[in-house]
Amino acid sequence: MTAGPNRAAARSYLRAAGMQDADFDKPMIAVVNTWSSVTPCNMHLDRLAADVRAGIRAAGGYPVDFNTIVVTDGISMGTPGMKASLISREVVADSIELAVQGHQLDGVVCIVGCDKTIPAAAMALARMDIPGLVYYGGTILPGRVGAAEISIQDVFEAIGAHGAGTLDDAGLKAVESAACPGAGACGGQFTANTMAMALSVMGLSPMGANDVPAVDPAKAAEGERCGRLIVERVFAGDTARKYITRASLKNAAAAVSASGGSTNAVLHLTAIAIEAGIAFGVEDCNTACEQTPVICDLKPGGRFLASHLFAAGGTRLVTQRLAETGKIVNAPTVSGRSLFAEAAEAEAAPGQQVVSTVAQPFSPRGSYAVIYGDIAPDGAVIKLTGHKVDRFEGPACVFDSEEDAFHAVQDGSVGEGDVIVIRYEGPRGGPGMREMLQVTAALKGRGIHDVALITDGRFSGASYGFVAGHVSPEAAAGGPIALIRDGDRITIDVTARRIDVAADLASRRAGHTPPPLNAATGVFAKYRASVASAAQGAVTIPNPPPAQVRADVKQTQEA
Repeated sequence: MTAGPNRAAARSYLRAAGMQDADFDKPMIAVVNTWSSVTPCNMHLDRLAADVRAGIRAAGGYPVDFNTIVVTDGISMGTPGMKASLISREVVADSIELAVQGHQLDGVVCIVGCDKTIPAAAMALARMDIPGLVYYGGTILPGRVGAAEISIQDVFEAIGAHGAGTLDDAGLKAVESAACPGAGACGGQFTANTMAMALSVMGLSPMGANDVPAVDPAKAAEGERCGRLIVERVFAGDTARKYITRASLKNAAAAVSASGGSTNAVLHLTAIAIEAGIAFGVEDCNTACEQTPVICDLKPGGRFLASHLFAAGGTRLVTQRLAETGKIVNAPTVSGRSLFAEAAEAEAAPGQQVVSTVAQPFSPRGSYAVIYGDIAPDGAVIKLTGHKVDRFEGPACVFDSEEDAFHAVQDGSVGEGDVIVIRYEGPRGGPGMREMLQVTAALKGRGIHDVALITDGRFSGASYGFVAGHVSPEAAAGGPIALIRDGDRITIDVTARRIDVAADLASRRAGHTPPPLNAATGVFAKYRASVASAAQGAVTIPNPPPAQVRADVKQTQEA
């Protein structure tokens, strides 16, 4: 872009933007930022970019800044705005690709915060396969009400308690006002912290950099380190797919399982694999959970927050425990050192209770399972943290939107023993595959425990309980979930990996008239027209047809 007489016009533009003669021989590094003042998850990322730029310059590179978007789940949750959340993952990935490819830059540092920006950055790097790394802005610190530490999870549950009449207006406001004390992403092992750990173990983020909380003074040094490392990777010729491999994706899935992480990781790891052209899917995620116990006592199912994990020894400690028991394999990382070399430096804080061992886990198997059956021929993902239920059977209470289900919970229309079915909330049906945290938190807040929930939408990393999402095919694609009726007996069996309904769905299909999908315009219509199923990562790039995915799953199960 800058060499030779024919590029004089390009250099003229670049001189106006600040480049000088000596700079034209330096690698040009994109610093892609998801900064926004709308959310604590991303509001500090502009400051972190200054540290990254300093590291790039110190290592002999030339930084150039770009900004892309964020949609904040915690703000949009329970509203039509939540439909934009998963769609934003594709927009962020597309915009990174366009900015970097359009200027033919030599390397990329992606600075990320709220949870869709993290996999989006990895997806873009996987597509382009150029030197790049992902730098996470860090977790928020705990809020406090009296002596109790709280997180945003407590606010959503307080809404349910308020609706049940067990928490008054003043109590709700006290929780609301205290839960988010400053900058940083949601504090539990919800989707943002889950994916930040996954990318560290995958090798695409420098080990330790993502762990440092957003407001910790050590964050500046980590940003500078990321700047130096990306220039080193450019000079070494190490591109993203050196780190994004089938082996590293399996490592990442094992770390998600070990940490009790978010079911959204299944969707995101599958999408990253598809972007890199790697044969890795939902069955690989399930295998990781079958083979890797939960060794972290983290919310939403446990006691601690991500800031406590950092103090206890961080991702490095989790990685060490997995490495020494053969749950992960060695692999390269963007630090220039191997994963096991990084893990060898782990130090457990004296007396820490956050990270246990594989021999003494908090749960003998991982945080979720992939199940199939009458309702989900292409699969569904069921959350296993925060409860001890392996089997549930009950009558269906069917809703065609999240809002209808939430109102039914709040007015007491559903309760103990029911199976709540929320459909037409999948990638195409939403469009956008909203998270159902508002519903699960309302159930918890109202003290309703003996209940199951299934949906073709998603769940927040902060959701817990006996919940199964990502039901595929989704209702809007003619999936069997569209044929379920109120009162149908639904059985969910984790051990058998089945989700079935006692109804003749085939005979119903002949007379079934699907409701018209809600209107979609602009980017929402574009997404609906191009998105793949959740079983394929809900990506918008060309993908294998569902029939081939089903054949691959069947072959895997038979093997």
